[in-house]
Amino acid sequence: MAEVKKAVAKAAVKAEPKAAAEAKKEEKAAPEVKAEAKKAPAKKAAAVKKTAVKKAPAKKAAAPKKAAAKKVEVKETVNFQFSGKSYTPDALLSICKDVWKYDLNGKEEDFKSVELYVKPEENTTYYVINGDITGSFFI
Repeated sequence: MAEVKKAVAKAAVKAEPKAAAEAKKEEKAAPEVKAEAKKAPAKKAAAVKKTAVKKAPAKKAAAPKKAAAKKVEVKETVNFQFSGKSYTPDALLSICKDVWKYDLNGKEEDFKSVELYVKPEENTTYYVINGDITGSFFI
């Protein structure tokens, strides 16, 4: 079939435009071409239906993955409340930095790490700065 079309196309290029038009008419009129043309779309339609059926479940499977990929950011807030007072971890850290800077005469760039221990029954926060400097401050 493909060879016939190539031969007709080559002949059409060599022949005059009128001859090419007649060759195309003969090609359209051939019963073999019509029969094969009718069969080809049917096969393509069947193939399209099969692929459509295969693709439909894939879309359903992709939907849960998208939902799982979305992460909701949770806003976290921690408050220490006791004896009518309320402190956040940031407020306690700020107080500890002030103790380091003003009471211990330390430099801000030397403040590397801190551990805070809050004891509400004593109204005191204990600290360990840079792993070796210990102390406490009243809250």
